[in-house]
Amino acid sequence: MVSMTTLSHGLSWVDLQFQGRDNVIASAIVESPGGVAIIDPGPTSCLEALELGLQARGVRWPDVRQILLTHIHLDHAGASGTIVRAHPHVAVMVHEKGAKHLVDPTKLLDSATRLYGEHMDRLWGEFAPVPADRLVVLTGGERVEAGGRVFDVAYTPGHASHHVSFFDGSSGVAFVGDTAGVSVNGGYVLPPTPPPDIDLDLWTASIERILAWSPSTLFLTHYGPSMNVASHCAELLDHLQQTAAFVRASLDEPGDDEERGLRFEEWLRQQLRQQMTDARVQEYIIAAGFRYQWLGLARYWRKKLGL
Repeated sequence: MVSMTTLSHGLSWVDLQFQGRDNVIASAIVESPGGVAIIDPGPTSCLEALELGLQARGVRWPDVRQILLTHIHLDHAGASGTIVRAHPHVAVMVHEKGAKHLVDPTKLLDSATRLYGEHMDRLWGEFAPVPADRLVVLTGGERVEAGGRVFDVAYTPGHASHHVSFFDGSSGVAFVGDTAGVSVNGGYVLPPTPPPDIDLDLWTASIERILAWSPSTLFLTHYGPSMNVASHCAELLDHLQQTAAFVRASLDEPGDDEERGLRFEEWLRQQLRQQMTDARVQEYIIAAGFRYQWLGLARYWRKKLGL
């Protein structure tokens, strides 16, 4: 059953029921008499849930004017091309480093296939290209109008080189994609670290950039709002350092990468089990994919240190 939740006046979100699970992927909906915008529409495998959520709000596709992408990873942006093909009036806002991969997603899909293999279609569905003339290309520092509101845009890499965040000053909500991590119902703040773009220094600077907005709420794609902004960000950075240190040490341990990754997965599960049930841990695993977290940090250290 699709769930729509109000965030603030004219702001809500829909649970996309990824893989039939609650609390994994949220898509934000911005509404005004002047039109509707969607922030991170999710993968095409969840498009039906998104459409049901829009219908629950009385929103029709002709009402939707813009899609705002925090970044182009499949769980955030995958449905964009499919939506634009069916509704060519919709404009897609994306960082300049991601724009070319929306127009021609070949390299993006090749990279994702190396991670997900035969599970690509089941997990994500179609990733259709977006025509270049439907893109609004961002660099960070802009103010853009979408859904009848004005959003400040900040370039926020660290998780991905093509990541931006959007701030709605009228509500105090910052839409931060994956930069502020994964946290379900205010629980453990997990930094998602898949390959290939992880950069700890850039990530720290991005958090500082978000905090400079003085937001009252962070909206996380995985999953929902966090109102304790300062403590949330402090926990994210602390856990980022912890996980990075564990992976760095693992590179000096015996065994191959498969064994190192398995040890990391078990360690991370133990960290979460101290705070939550196994069912909740499973939601984090589906949202973040623990094996991929080790791969991203291992790539970061090997590149940084020449290992």
